[in-house]
Amino acid sequence: MKVKVRSGDSLWYYSQLFMVPVILIADSNPGVNPKSLQIGQEIDIPGFTLQNYTIRQGDTFWKLSTSRNLSADALLLVNQTLNPNSLPIGTVIKLPRRVISPIVSGRRSYDYHALTADISMLADIYPFIKVSTIGKSVLGKPIQEIRLGKGNKKVQINASFHANEWITTPILMALLNSFLLSITNVRPIRGVSTMPLYNSVDLSIVPMVNPDGVDLVLNGPPPEVREEVIAINRGSTDFTGWKANIRGVDLNKQYPAKWDFEKERSEQNAPAPRDYLGVAPLTEPEAIAMAELARNNQFDRMLAFHTQGAEFYWGYEGLEPPESQVIALEFERVSGYKAVQYIDSFAGYKDWFIQEFRRPGFTIELGRGINPLPLSQYDEIYEEVLGIFLASLYM
Repeated sequence: MKVKVRSGDSLWYYSQLFMVPVILIADSNPGVNPKSLQIGQEIDIPGFTLQNYTIRQGDTFWKLSTSRNLSADALLLVNQTLNPNSLPIGTVIKLPRRVISPIVSGRRSYDYHALTADISMLADIYPFIKVSTIGKSVLGKPIQEIRLGKGNKKVQINASFHANEWITTPILMALLNSFLLSITNVRPIRGVSTMPLYNSVDLSIVPMVNPDGVDLVLNGPPPEVREEVIAINRGSTDFTGWKANIRGVDLNKQYPAKWDFEKERSEQNAPAPRDYLGVAPLTEPEAIAMAELARNNQFDRMLAFHTQGAEFYWGYEGLEPPESQVIALEFERVSGYKAVQYIDSFAGYKDWFIQEFRRPGFTIELGRGINPLPLSQYDEIYEEVLGIFLASLYM
């Protein structure tokens, strides 16, 4: 929601007027000097939208503001050209509406279009988040990163490395949405106060690493590569078992962490719906983008959301730091998921992250069953992983 500065206004006053932490207002307006606001200057207020309202018999600014738990001056601020003492019936005014419910609707086939629409809405309501493109998929779709927080501890969380594990994307977006609602409305999550987490953590979220693959699973092959992907899929138009990117390369087997060993024992020697490592490490643009993101940011920890198994993996070749076990025990406690230190699988993003940086990395296997997991598990998975999401920030 945008408002225009009046004489005597300040960011602190807007914070009191709308009951939003002043740091969030400041972060929503990075180019604004809070000590010298200019009359008429536009300021973003996070956590609110504006809605049109048509004046009816008996309406007053006082009644309208009271019914919405706002001061009359909040209405005056967004309706500066109106005379509050003269509100003719039929006049259309703007009413601030506090956002108290989630925007993300994840219980649906959540393709790249759904993701980008939700990112756009969240960025509009919560302008203190920063959205950037870290790379592009094979078909040119932007791979988007969402960034927020003021702290020094850098946490990276990603989802949908694997195409038919797309349910991880709406789950991660719903977790982000809950966090945004919590900090703007100063409302704890499971008893955890979240503003201290915002102030102590620099959070990076890449909600869909493999947008081409997700769209293939959910919508079928795009015309420009239809014949190629059907051939890779052994002539079938059923893509529910597809994990790879659009070129048939498994993005989570693309990293130089025992890649040669994994390649030698792999049964896949050509592009396939799953498990093909490619001709060399880091040949695919999506995998390259995630490697560059990690190298450029030096994250303190990383979580990769996958499905399924209700367990998570936290070690690699003994290179994980002692801190990893402490975090793993907390993840296990808050989620009920089983902590597994080592598995006989290599060349994954988590493996490479631990090897490259000697910092905690985790592959979180959400839910139970056969991929793609049904949306009927959505609510249960969200509740299970919510504790992991919070613990990744406060540990």
